[in-house]
Amino acid sequence: MVDKYGTGQDPYKYEKSDVLKNNLGITDEVELFEAERKLSEISAMDIEFQEPPYDLSYWCLLHKKLFSDIYCWAGEIRTIDISKGDTRFCNCNRIEAEATKLFDNLAKENFLIGLPRKELTKKLAEYYCDMNVIHPFRDGNGRSQRLLFEHLIINCGYEVTFKNIKINDWLDANIEGYHCLYGKMQKLFDIVLG
Repeated sequence: MVDKYGTGQDPYKYEKSDVLKNNLGITDEVELFEAERKLSEISAMDIEFQEPPYDLSYWCLLHKKLFSDIYCWAGEIRTIDISKGDTRFCNCNRIEAEATKLFDNLAKENFLIGLPRKELTKKLAEYYCDMNVIHPFRDGNGRSQRLLFEHLIINCGYEVTFKNIKINDWLDANIEGYHCLYGKMQKLFDIVLG
């Protein structure tokens, strides 16, 4: 059965189903979505800010903390290639190498500390969109990546709120960012910064 990522039968899903295998034994997609949303929100409240360095291991740790109650593979790099619509995410064999390049560049830029606000929003948009293409996990990429960027932004001395961002605007900005068009995402990060 083809899933929403177009991968065919997905080893992360129950056979002949569109539902991800989960620790809760839920076989209904809507019920799993709700449980995942609620449990990850609760888990997020227990995750404390940490200073850099930020890297793929840290991103994996955040993912594990968010989703370990739900998925046995939480925090683990996906083992299949995925796409969504016309967006093909990083080949699973290249995830570690491509993520390492981005995080190394981020470290060379001192995790964006001290940049003027306009330059910061520009860099945040570029890094966010480029990291989104990596999509290292089978599911939960957006939530774990937003949490990673919350920590990055807090470390730069700003408050963070995503509450004024419309989901469709965020999705559109990510789609444009996939094509290296970062303007929409930069405008959204200007709103995100407190």
